[in-house]
Amino acid sequence: MKIVGRRLVGWQAVYDIGLAGDHNFLLANGAIAANCFNKSHSTAYGYVTYQTAFLKANFPVEYMAALLTANSGDQDKVQRYIATCLSMGIEVLPPDVNRSDIDFTPVGDKILFGLSAVRNVGQGVIEAILQARAEGGAFQSLADFCERVPRAGGDSRILNRRALESLIACGAMDSLHPQRNRNQLMQDLPLVLEWAQARAKDRAVGQVNLFDMLAGGSSNEPSYDPAPSAPPVDDLPDAEKLRQEKDLLGFYVSNHPLKDIHRPAAMIAPISLADLEQHTGQGMVSVIALLTGLKPITTKRGERMAIVQLEDLTGQAEAVVFPKAYERIHGQLQLDHRLLLWGTLEMRDDRPQLLIEDAEPLEEVKLVLVDLPVEQAGDIQAQSRLSEVLKQQVGEMPKVPVVVKVTDGYHAQYVRLGPQFRVEDADRARQALTSAGFHAQASELLSLKF
Repeated sequence: MKIVGRRLVGWQAVYDIGLAGDHNFLLANGAIAANCFNKSHSTAYGYVTYQTAFLKANFPVEYMAALLTANSGDQDKVQRYIATCLSMGIEVLPPDVNRSDIDFTPVGDKILFGLSAVRNVGQGVIEAILQARAEGGAFQSLADFCERVPRAGGDSRILNRRALESLIACGAMDSLHPQRNRNQLMQDLPLVLEWAQARAKDRAVGQVNLFDMLAGGSSNEPSYDPAPSAPPVDDLPDAEKLRQEKDLLGFYVSNHPLKDIHRPAAMIAPISLADLEQHTGQGMVSVIALLTGLKPITTKRGERMAIVQLEDLTGQAEAVVFPKAYERIHGQLQLDHRLLLWGTLEMRDDRPQLLIEDAEPLEEVKLVLVDLPVEQAGDIQAQSRLSEVLKQQVGEMPKVPVVVKVTDGYHAQYVRLGPQFRVEDADRARQALTSAGFHAQASELLSLKF
């Protein structure tokens, strides 16, 4: 199946369009025949697949929001579909008390997390938020929120401090005070919450404060000017804000430690954690991942090894570092560090597990970039000469990838050479290539812009 403009034409590779790659909806005749589907069954599958393909092609934001909502109970699928949104150019944002509904919410060309995704925020609080928003419009401030939500919920105790802290920490209240940071809102919260509770008590006994009288309001139309605030404080570090988002939502949302480098990362390590199972038994593989968990273990022989948890934009995976490798690389295994990992894959309990042989921090990863004009790239003799030079640079531990940049004067196409062309030392390979008449450079991965 291919997309022409915003229409779908043909019936090939439907699985790549239908349900964001969910193979439950394979339509290829061979797959249907292999499963002994009868014609009525395959027709039903084909009809549903065509519908989902049409929706994904013509209403991608709404479709992906519905898909995320339908799979909201499966963290692995949600993370994979968020990565799919990124590849489709759809931004997935943290929840917003002024725009989010209960579930994932399409807003323009973006998708907002639903309020139900926030830990410590119950169904009663969410219903009160939506009711208050329907009755009085968007919330204007933290004080406005703390006063209106309990009123809409009919219970002053419905909105507790823990729920409010969670909403602030995950970014759901960022739009209320664009000039105030999350740490400032967290410091303001005890004062505002006490203020709102006092106002609620005054309303319960029919009292109107002086500010409301001067504003010409009543106990049902309060003024928010008197709301107190704490002294100014600096915002939290970005890393801490991301950690809080992940704790409360289960995912990195406003950013991800690997998001800004996903294109160069895919160039040198194209295997994602979600696709590990497809590469078992293929020898040495490389992945780029964030180390999110580390459990050191002492074997019966007294040797040290470790079980680590990895994460990338597509999902999570478990990995093992056996004693010999652990002795060499244990200094690189630091929590929340971005690493380029080499290892082999095996299946354990029906899940792929990476056996790590080597690791390198992304900040230290280098590659060899070779510039080739399109005429030289198509020259058999030049290709042979390039191959011979690279093979002489393999060495004993070839880990440095080689990327060829093919240019025609107007456009550039990057091509990663196969693992058999990896070299041992980037600077030495650059010198050899330069001596052979090629324009090459040894570049740090994080400095490249693909």
